[in-house]
Amino acid sequence: MQMKPYHVPVWRRWLARPLVRGVLKTIFLILSPIKISGKVNIPFGKPYILAMNHVSLFDPPFIISCWPEMVESLGAAEIWQRPGQGILAWLYGGIPVHRGEVDRKALDSVLNALRSGRPVLIAPEGGRSHNTNMCAAKPGIAFIVEESGVPVVPVGIVGTTDDFWHKAMRGKRPLLELRIGKPIQLPAVEGKGNQRKEFRQRNADLVMSYIAGLLPEDYRGVYADSAISPTQTGQ
Repeated sequence: MQMKPYHVPVWRRWLARPLVRGVLKTIFLILSPIKISGKVNIPFGKPYILAMNHVSLFDPPFIISCWPEMVESLGAAEIWQRPGQGILAWLYGGIPVHRGEVDRKALDSVLNALRSGRPVLIAPEGGRSHNTNMCAAKPGIAFIVEESGVPVVPVGIVGTTDDFWHKAMRGKRPLLELRIGKPIQLPAVEGKGNQRKEFRQRNADLVMSYIAGLLPEDYRGVYADSAISPTQTGQ
């Protein structure tokens, strides 16, 4: 079955999203210095998966507001029901996913967006770690790459800890960083059944290893021993 082109309402694309991005970026700039490295690695104007580590609730608004081009964002469905966060999610118009189950509608929306030429923000861990240590990835990102064939742009986020707001309010102005790696193409998934699932998990872990390589050692968590640093990939 052929999917319809991914559609973002005109009012959201040209009014709500620029407003949300502008307000959020202004807030972050007031609270903290921001450093973005590796912009040259972004395949502007093409579909790709933007894969990030996920420490706290500050990660998605930080990356959405500071990323150099507009991205679609996959987020937990419950965000749309939370005061404050729900309004921002509705205005921006992300893709809600019900965690803990195979959400076919969300997967179709992500694939639809990618096939329509749009980049999509995904946290392979499937949720916040609540500390700097990376958690094991879910295989979903590998399935999406398998179905879409798009590259993955690994991104390491530093500074958006759970206590970021309290530090900022006390005038500490903690540094926020986006470290953007080169796009990677995942190996083709092979086999059937459990073998195929294992291959997808390896691909998801590979993405996380690239993200880990962009992060400080105390952020790498379960990927500390498998981190692939930019020097290993010629970045």
